[in-house]
Amino acid sequence: MAVILAKNWWSLVVRGLAAIVLGSIALAWRGMMPGQLALFFAGYAAIDGLVGLAGAVRAAESHERWVALVLEGLTGIVAAFIAFAWPLTDLSFIYVVAAWAALTGTFEILSALRLRKQIAGEWMLALSGIASLTLGTLMAALPLAGSLPIALWLGGYALIFGALLLGLGLRLRAWTKAGAASSIPNGLPSSDVNEPRHADLRS
Repeated sequence: MAVILAKNWWSLVVRGLAAIVLGSIALAWRGMMPGQLALFFAGYAAIDGLVGLAGAVRAAESHERWVALVLEGLTGIVAAFIAFAWPLTDLSFIYVVAAWAALTGTFEILSALRLRKQIAGEWMLALSGIASLTLGTLMAALPLAGSLPIALWLGGYALIFGALLLGLGLRLRAWTKAGAASSIPNGLPSSDVNEPRHADLRS
């Protein structure tokens, strides 16, 4: 799973950037209505879920573990569909986000535990999972806090979550490039590695 996650570093970058955009909007738009926040969240959850499913497909093609990626991707898509399709009240929206965050956080922590001996930087994935669980617990425990606190919690979480995924994605990108470079001895182009070297026969 470490290899496929490294190859899919771009998916972490995309998810991180999408989360940062959501967090910036939620924090900056103080007059946002709950319905508007639900639509922005739905758009983010859809992107997050689709990217997760794309990673699961690549993992399956490489015979890597893909179940957790599928479940996390489906969680995002289901949450997005509910937020788009149903006229949610403030309370129902909070519970949708809380359930999504709790499930997403659980899958990320499980993935981090599997990667802890293979990739340096898995703590970023674990912290993103802890952040998701914290958001889910907070929203489920205080569902009547009001629209502004909910928006601030979601915005702060999205910025932290996005920064962690972005950092992990960039680290995996560097790790992948370093691995590719080390596989070519003496820095020679790959086309020259296996070519036989002929001795100069001229006297």
